[in-house]
Amino acid sequence: MSLQLLGFDNVLLPVGDLGEAVDFYERVGFPLSFRLDEAGIALLKVGEETPGVLLRQEDGLLPRAPGTWTPRVWLEVPDARAAAGGLAAAGLRPDPPLSVSTGWTVELADPWGNVIGFTDYLKRPSLARKESAETPA
Repeated sequence: MSLQLLGFDNVLLPVGDLGEAVDFYERVGFPLSFRLDEAGIALLKVGEETPGVLLRQEDGLLPRAPGTWTPRVWLEVPDARAAAGGLAAAGLRPDPPLSVSTGWTVELADPWGNVIGFTDYLKRPSLARKESAETPA
């Protein structure tokens, strides 16, 4: 069987409290696309792309630390080390920046153990996305 993959739709993250999760991710810097409390979901924007990060409330899901098994979602940013500074300035506690083959990555876990990484292409700029006119400097 050959499956034709066309691209990402959304990345779904389980959260224990939708309101708390939306507040957390807005502090991280994600703009809210929409929120449907009656369905227990909220969609966060990622750049100019249509797909986003979909927060889905799961009743009974308690705060937890990420494990070594935790999947990670990495999103491209212009400068991951600057992103780490911005996250810390917002009162969040990202992991220290990690050098990777293309640049730098910084990871941050939400209260339910979902890990979001912010990675740049400073070491391989030819692979980086071009910043849009709306991207803050």
